[in-house]
Amino acid sequence: MNAIILTAAWGVLMMLCGAFIKSKSAPKYLAIAGLLLVLISNCLELGTGASFFSIDVKDMIRVNSFNLTFINIALGCTLLYFLLNGRDIEKVGEHVSEYFALLFFVLCGVALISTFNTLLMLFIGIEIVSIPLYVLTGSDKRNLKSNEAALKYFLMGSFSTGIMLLGIAFLYGGSETGSFYISNIISGNDPMPPMIAVGLVLLLISMSFKVSAAPFHFWTPDVYDGAPTVFTSFMATIVKAAAFFAFVRLFENAFGSMHAQWQKLIVILIAATLLIGNLTAVFQQSVKRMLAYSSIAQAGFMLFSLFALNGMAKEGLVLYTAAYSLASIGIFAILVKMNDYTIDGFNGLAKQQPVLALTATIFLLSLTGIPLTAGFQSKFYMLLAAVENGQHIWLVILAVLCAAISAYYYFRVIQAMYFKDSTSSAESVNSSDISLSFKLLLVITAVLIIVLGMFPNFITDWLYF
Repeated sequence: MNAIILTAAWGVLMMLCGAFIKSKSAPKYLAIAGLLLVLISNCLELGTGASFFSIDVKDMIRVNSFNLTFINIALGCTLLYFLLNGRDIEKVGEHVSEYFALLFFVLCGVALISTFNTLLMLFIGIEIVSIPLYVLTGSDKRNLKSNEAALKYFLMGSFSTGIMLLGIAFLYGGSETGSFYISNIISGNDPMPPMIAVGLVLLLISMSFKVSAAPFHFWTPDVYDGAPTVFTSFMATIVKAAAFFAFVRLFENAFGSMHAQWQKLIVILIAATLLIGNLTAVFQQSVKRMLAYSSIAQAGFMLFSLFALNGMAKEGLVLYTAAYSLASIGIFAILVKMNDYTIDGFNGLAKQQPVLALTATIFLLSLTGIPLTAGFQSKFYMLLAAVENGQHIWLVILAVLCAAISAYYYFRVIQAMYFKDSTSSAESVNSSDISLSFKLLLVITAVLIIVLGMFPNFITDWLYF
């Protein structure tokens, strides 16, 4: 509850400050201060169960250690995002305070879809997340690709929201109790009523759009590629992870008793997402577009949490959220500084900027799933959860093969940085943009990834507070 109220209030404060603060750098520090306040308050709520706000929400919002742990990870990764990309957000346009205000509103939606207990709160949370992102995607008014991406995102987001509302209507109509509470939608292990089954499929399609799972992924590459890179980083990490958390929370609490009846649908989604995401990423020459397709492939692994729905799956989802967000925020922070987004643009980066090349290598190794990184542990947890479930073991083998395929396109970037000479006399990055503090933050991010790879219990233990 603390995170929902404070992020919304700080978003309003940031919006009002835009009318009075003329400095372009001041909003960044105000945003960091607000995020620290929200993070500390959420940690206190996780540790002591105490909320600053006593509001009767009629059980429409339910807080536990699982969702508070996720909110902590989302807030911590956003803090790192602000520290790494604050100066780049300032360069997008003139309305810097408004950009940070929109990001806080997105975080309010993230907290809401992490704690919802009714279908209405899920819908409201999804919309609070989505609408500011439409604006941020099109914030670079001078770039036609940004305008195109915003329009595509808005149209596809509206379409998927309509499907979600139709699914909610079917669930409400088919529920014996006529309730929007997710725990009251269905009970027992009898064959699923037709209206409930239709509602489930519609919600599955809608949530698959939100997490960019194949075959509902086609908007992702264009939107991620056209949006300002600094906002693509946020969309591909915190927002994507929050949508997955809502996906798992909804299906576990509403349809968990009939898991066996809809598990095969998830199997199809996982197989299609892994294959399409990885195979398409192989042929990309733009690193930004390659990361967009790789985010689809990463979604395939995160879907294993929905496939398994056991304790290991929950631990794996939390760990995957942290590992994927840290690595992606880090690699996108480096990508923002690049003069050329193609793979050839990374040629010779190790000679020009050895710290950037080293940290980028660690981020890419983690995304690949190489041992001693958090990415390896998170993939291991997901596959172990699937094995514990005991169904469709072939899917685990397919996931391992797809992880091997991902090594090819991630290692192409590493090869360009270390084993190729720059084809241009100009530097790959603008050295004036690379400050000592930026390098230090990248190193800290890389160290966190390695530490989580060696001691994943630092995060998973939070689930049992």
